[in-house]
Amino acid sequence: MQIRTLMVGAALMVGLAGCASTAQTNDGAADNSTTETASEQVAVYKGTLPCRRCTGIDLDVRLKGAEEAAQDERTFSLDATYRDHPQQPDPEHYEGQWDVLSGTVTDPNATVYELTPDGEGQTYYFLRLDAQTLELVDPQKRRFQNGETLRLKRQ
Repeated sequence: MQIRTLMVGAALMVGLAGCASTAQTNDGAADNSTTETASEQVAVYKGTLPCRRCTGIDLDVRLKGAEEAAQDERTFSLDATYRDHPQQPDPEHYEGQWDVLSGTVTDPNATVYELTPDGEGQTYYFLRLDAQTLELVDPQKRRFQNGETLRLKRQ
């Protein structure tokens, strides 16, 4: 069973943030030994989406590159693991390019990340709520009724 089927089901059931910064030390100071270029930066987001036939879908999204990096330098990986699913599907893994879109139906200033997998797979859209939170939205960049259950937090 593919995540796109479950995500559509979850959406019916319930109705990326910018740039990774230079690594931080425990005291909050920048660690100059790990200076990264815009194309090397990685932002990691994790969360659990609702699932009709399981206890949740754990998502791990990794965005490599910064918004201002060249498009070919912005890549992503998305891993989905199903919790307690009766059919015990294998974890899913997608990789591809991500892009930055401007505006939604209700907010022309909003930022939406479009994740397009290489080969087969569905394109995913995540609304950047703030620097720490992404929310899954539909392809028309509309929020779902219970969008708070579709959020990923930056790690």
